[in-house]
Amino acid sequence: MNAPATAELPVVVIGAGPIGLAAASHLVTQGIEPLVLEAGPQAGAAVREWSHVRLFSAWGEVVDPAAEKLLAPTGWTRPDPATYPSGGDWANDYLQPLADVLGEKVRTGATVTGVSRSGRDRIVDADREAQPFVVHVTHSDGREERIFARAVIDASGTWATPSPAGGSGLPALGEHTASDRITYRVPDLNAPSVRARYAGRRTAVIGSGASAFTALAHLADLAKADDGAGTKGVWILRRGISGSTYGGGEADQLPARGALGLATKAAVDEGHADVVTGFRTDTVERAADGRLILVAEDGRRLDPVDEVIVLTGFRPDLSFLSELRLGLDERLQAPVELAPLIDPNQHSCGTVYPHGHRELSHPEQDIYLVGMKSYGRAPTFLAMTGYEQVRSVVAAIAGDTDSADRVELTLPETGVCGGAGLFDTPDTDQVDSGGGCCAPAPTLVQLGTAATHQAQAPTSGGC
Repeated sequence: MNAPATAELPVVVIGAGPIGLAAASHLVTQGIEPLVLEAGPQAGAAVREWSHVRLFSAWGEVVDPAAEKLLAPTGWTRPDPATYPSGGDWANDYLQPLADVLGEKVRTGATVTGVSRSGRDRIVDADREAQPFVVHVTHSDGREERIFARAVIDASGTWATPSPAGGSGLPALGEHTASDRITYRVPDLNAPSVRARYAGRRTAVIGSGASAFTALAHLADLAKADDGAGTKGVWILRRGISGSTYGGGEADQLPARGALGLATKAAVDEGHADVVTGFRTDTVERAADGRLILVAEDGRRLDPVDEVIVLTGFRPDLSFLSELRLGLDERLQAPVELAPLIDPNQHSCGTVYPHGHRELSHPEQDIYLVGMKSYGRAPTFLAMTGYEQVRSVVAAIAGDTDSADRVELTLPETGVCGGAGLFDTPDTDQVDSGGGCCAPAPTLVQLGTAATHQAQAPTSGGC
C-alpha cells in the first residue's frame, strides 16, 4: 500500500471526547502531530447527549492541564474550579473551545471502521512491528479513506454500546420489540415532550450506579412538581440492599457524588420509588393496554409499568480492532494488567493503584485503549483517571520513559468499601472509581418484590 515511513506519520486518536482531546493536547505539547477522528458531528458528541446531567466532579477536576495550556493564549477563562458543570457546560465551555484550538487536527463525521498493520492481518508475524498502522475511515458523506499512523490511541469510550436489561448480559426476550417504551439513557425531564412521557406514570429503573441514582432523583423531583402528580419509580436491583447501595453519602470525598446517593435514598424513603431486589430480568411482555410487564429469571412478575429506563452500564465496541493483537481480560474486556486493579468483584473503595502506559499496553505495540474504554465493563471511572492515562501514554510514545513511568494518581474515596458482588451493573463515564478495599463488606439485606424498603445508613468507609 506504499505506506510512508512510520516516524513521519501522525498519532491517530479515536474520539474527540474529554480524554481524546486531552491526548491530542499532550501530543501537541510533545511535538507530535495528532489526528483526532470523531464519528459525531462535533467535539464531545457523546457528552452532548447527556448535556442535561450534572457531573459530580467539579470544574477543577475535569480540565486537563495540557489542554488548559493550549487554551490559555486564546483568552479562554477557566470556569470556577469549585462549581459543577453539566454535560452541556463541559462540552460548550471546554471541549468545543479545545477542539477549535486544535483546528484541523480534529476531524468530525469520521467513523473508524477498522485498524490494522499495513499489509499485515492479525495472523502475520513477519516484520509486523515495523509496519505503520492503517486506519480505515468512513466519512459522513459516504467517502472512505485510509489513514496511516505511527500509533493509535483509542479514546472512543463506550457510550454507543449500552448494556441490555437482560440479567444474563444478553437482551431480555421481548426487549427489542418493546423499544418504544425503553430508553438506555437518563431522560431529560426538562424537555417538555420527555417530561410528558414520564409525568404521572409508573417507570421502572434498572441499574445500581450513578446513572440510576440520577434518574430516580429526577423522577422524584417530577413527582413533587405540580405537573407530576402520580409519578412513581420502581427501582430494580439485581442484588440486595446493603450499606453500600446508596454510596458513601457524607463520607464520599466527592461531595456531589455522595449527595446523589442520598437523594436516591430520600426518593425511596419518601415513597417516590419502590425497591425490587434480586430481580434479574428475563422477559419483557406487553400488557393488553400496551404497558410492559417485567418477568424475572425466577419467574416473578412485576405489575405493569409505562416506561423502562435501563441503566445497566456500557461495554466497549472492539469490532473495529479485530485485526490487532489486544491483550484483554476475559471478564472485564480491559487490558490484562489493568483489570485486577479495577475488578468490581474485588474492589469498591475509590483508590485506584497508579497506572499508565505499562498497564495499558498490549501485545500489539503502540495501540492503547484509554479513558472509559480502557476500563471495559468495570463500573469505575473518573475523567482525571483518563487525563493521567494519556499523559503517561503520550510520554511513552514520545520515548520519554522516565516521565511515562512516573504515574501519579490519587482519586477521591467513595466512602464505601466492600468485597465481591457489591456492584451488579457497570455505569457511565462519570462513576466512582474502584480500588483497594479498606473496610469490612456490609451485610446484604434481601428484600422481596413488595414495595417495601429496609433502610440502612451507608457505611462510613474511607481509609
